[in-house]
Amino acid sequence: MFQPLTGIDLIDCARANAKEGLKTAAQLCGYGTDVMGFQHALTEAGQYIGMDIESLDSLLAHADYIIWDRKIEMELDMSNSL
Repeated sequence: MFQPLTGIDLIDCARANAKEGLKTAAQLCGYGTDVMGFQHALTEAGQYIGMDIESLDSLLAHADYIIWDRKIEMELDMSNSL
């Protein structure tokens, strides 16, 4: 069974599918028809990286921040593996 995305992976998926609409983004990110669960998880993921995500549109407005944060997270993961 496919697990719904969380964290930065959820943010990336939601941002990539934002133009398709809320229902489609929820489905493609693993939440099926649970749009409210998707929105709640997206809000939590935003809080995790210090960004207030009010809607899918806000993801598009903060695209540069998300990419920058993702690079930092990847660098931290790589330094832990040394």
